[in-house]
Amino acid sequence: MTLRNCLLAVAAASLLAGPAYAVQLSIVSGSVGTDIQELRGQLDEYEKQSGNTVKIVEMPASTTDQFGQYRLWLSAGNSDIDVYRTDVIWAPQLAADFVDLSQAMKDEIPKQIPSIIQSQTVNGKLVAFPMYTDAPALYYRKDLLDKYGMKPPKTWAELTETAKTIQDKERAAGNKQMNGFVFQGAPYEGLTCDALEWVASHGGGQIVAPNGDITINNPKAVAALEQAKGWIGTIAPEGVLAYKEEESRGVWQTGNAVFMRNWPYAYPLGEGKDSAVAGKFAVEPLPAGKDGKSAACLGGWNLAVSKYSKHQKEAIDLVKFLTSEKAEKERALGAARLPTIPSLYSDPDIVKRQPIVAKWKDVVAGAVPRPSAPTKKQYNEVSKDFWTAVNETLAGRGSAKENLTKLDHQLRRLKRGGWE
Repeated sequence: MTLRNCLLAVAAASLLAGPAYAVQLSIVSGSVGTDIQELRGQLDEYEKQSGNTVKIVEMPASTTDQFGQYRLWLSAGNSDIDVYRTDVIWAPQLAADFVDLSQAMKDEIPKQIPSIIQSQTVNGKLVAFPMYTDAPALYYRKDLLDKYGMKPPKTWAELTETAKTIQDKERAAGNKQMNGFVFQGAPYEGLTCDALEWVASHGGGQIVAPNGDITINNPKAVAALEQAKGWIGTIAPEGVLAYKEEESRGVWQTGNAVFMRNWPYAYPLGEGKDSAVAGKFAVEPLPAGKDGKSAACLGGWNLAVSKYSKHQKEAIDLVKFLTSEKAEKERALGAARLPTIPSLYSDPDIVKRQPIVAKWKDVVAGAVPRPSAPTKKQYNEVSKDFWTAVNETLAGRGSAKENLTKLDHQLRRLKRGGWE
């Protein structure tokens, strides 16, 4: 073989092997709705652009299960995962195991909603960078409300009455599967979100106040949970006590609920070809409690780089790609993901294709955070104790007053000596 042919062969082999700098990255993500398909599509684009490859490590839908696995991996110093998709509430608990992104993202930080950046900053360290934010909606069957001459409810009391009226009339007309209202009632983080909304909308606070005071055991919180308890077996099926997001959406999307509380991701899915409610529903902010106002729990997902990653530079580049304005717009258009870049809420393409996104800017701005900041690393225990008390109340195992009194004692024991 001539020297020229040898050089050509080497060059060909190099091309087949890909760029010399190419690495394989792993990103871990939970899966609700089209999460994984959506992420895979953007990762395919990233791979073409960078020459790197990215494997998705898929997790269950439950954020509670995700957090438990994350903590196990990180406490073991696992280097197999480079990038973690993290819930907005996890920053204080996982900060020690993630790379500080403050310098790497300095040019992107000014474009973001300041409160979201602040939620991911722990002791001056930017633990994770926003991918999209979230705030739930009240989904309602516009066709059924129009049919019976009723309006979208502004209060939980109005929702209760409207749901019961339409449910009963539809069942009398032959639709025995119709339910008035479905939500997330299973004992997991999702119930913390739902119940925080009920309590906060009644003026009952946020479980633990921003200054760290435990405030959950109060008459307004009791009233909120007693009202919700009254929904079980009347406007909500008994099975709602085991519903998470997807179970709620399943009932809704088959046409068997008048109202649903869920996140914006359910909007484009509800308009899909296989949906029985396509073209028949609309959304409004969640109802207010008595003498209160609408309260939507702040959700959202971020990207964090593991300090145990062997490819931190490439992992940070992946985070930049997935949190860019282009990537946020794609997610908003495709899956109604709420942007963390304010300018995108008025983007003409988004306004036209995903009206829920355009409408939700003010809802996001006023969303109620869970008390992860004041309770720090103990938030997970706080939330578990709260959702347990709520689920027990909904199931009829004790009154709201009894269960919140017990919860108050548990949280005071947990706080002993201060939140850590």
